[in-house]
Amino acid sequence: MTSGNIQLLSETLAKAKAENRAALIAYLPAGFPTVDGGIAAIKAVFDGGADVVEVGLPHSDPVLDGPVIQTADDIALRGGVKIADVMRTVKEAHAATGKPVLVMTYWNPIDRYGIERFTEELAAAGGAGCILPDLPVQESAAWREHADKHGLATVFVVAPSSKDARLATITAAGSGFVYAASLMGVTGTRESVGEQAADLVRRTRATSGLPVCVGLGVSNATQAKEVAAFADGVIVGSAFVQRILDADGDEAAGLAAVRELAGELAAGVRRVS
Repeated sequence: MTSGNIQLLSETLAKAKAENRAALIAYLPAGFPTVDGGIAAIKAVFDGGADVVEVGLPHSDPVLDGPVIQTADDIALRGGVKIADVMRTVKEAHAATGKPVLVMTYWNPIDRYGIERFTEELAAAGGAGCILPDLPVQESAAWREHADKHGLATVFVVAPSSKDARLATITAAGSGFVYAASLMGVTGTRESVGEQAADLVRRTRATSGLPVCVGLGVSNATQAKEVAAFADGVIVGSAFVQRILDADGDEAAGLAAVRELAGELAAGVRRVS
């Protein structure tokens, strides 16, 4: 039986902590702008300094994603991306870099595909685990059993609205790290939203020894540094996707842009004044 790379993920996050910095976690959808182009983009992001990459499984109704990622998902789906392409993306990105690669997906595609089949293929591809933003913890036992069997992390998402008791339930069931979702610049001022995210990290840490990584609408080095001051990892998605969209079909320009952004963010998470 093949075993996934949860251990590599844990070691990578621990190494960042030992270097007194936050880990840089990048998100890019599979199949965007094409399957091969998406694989090249992930390699470029790793090359620029990302520690971990989340590969998005494009979904026709990505309710939790903003317009930028929805646009990328539409492009990928119109291109005919399949779960097999997601697995190939994970496999090639991990094989080329030796770095941890997770899949971020809504529950419905896994449910249709079959939990055992999905976890077995993800482990065989060298995947480190899955981020499952819409799978309720109380309905996750079957998934977690298969993920554990195959050496895959189960990353759950917590939000500022999560009460402390709920946080404890979620973190007890998760592995790898906890994804703390917050908002920046959507409601309230930047400052108060940063405080909200810092508070969520503090409350989450009180329930668990797992690293807490923040997805906050971070798009530049200054924001990355701000979040790195209180989180174990900084998650950046839309900003990478936007760079590829801005390249408007020029693959070389898109790859150069995401590599450059990864470098800037990697400097930001290193917290050097």
